[in-house]
Parts: sequence; C-alpha cells; structure tokens
Amino acid sequence: MEFLVHVEVTWPPGTDPELKEELFQQELRRGRELAREGLCKRLWRIPGRWANYGLYEAPDATAVHEAVSSLPLWPWMDVEVIPLAEHPNDPRKLGIAP
Repeated sequence: MEFLVHVEVTWPPGTDPELKEELFQQELRRGRELAREGLCKRLWRIPGRWANYGLYEAPDATAVHEAVSSLPLWPWMDVEVIPLAEHPNDPRKLGIAP
C-alpha cells in the first residue's frame, strides 16, 4: 500500500548547533536505510522550509508510523500520513505516462 507522508521539522531556537548537525547526519543515514529497505520510494523537499513530502510503500499505516518515528528528528516533526488508493484515470494505469 502507498502512503503520502508530509513532514515538517520545527527545530527549537537556541539549541546547540553541534547537536543539530549530529542529528541531521543521523537523519540522513536513517533515511537512506529506509530507502534501501524499500519503505521510502520517493522524497521531495519543500523549498524554503525544513519540510518534505515522501512516497512510502508499506503493508499498513503502522509500518509507516514505525519507519517515520525511527527517524532521529522524530521529536521535532509534525507528520501527516495519507493512505493512497488507485484512481481509474491514473495516466500510468491508462498507459499514457511512464
């Protein structure tokens, strides 16, 4: 099942910049692991914000929650998970788009 996941990170002002950098590097590593595991299929940055949209594929919403909450920046994330269903006019399904 596919899920659209929106993440917005709110970093507390005045927090140690070294801690921020360390957690950011851990976040990059964990994000790559989720991609290699096949959970995170695509990821798009939202320009000008510390936010993104991701396309996840998992058996259920619990698996997506476990994946996203395993990210090191989880305590500072606002997350919205939207389950996706096939649409009969999907261009890919109709053979119009690759």
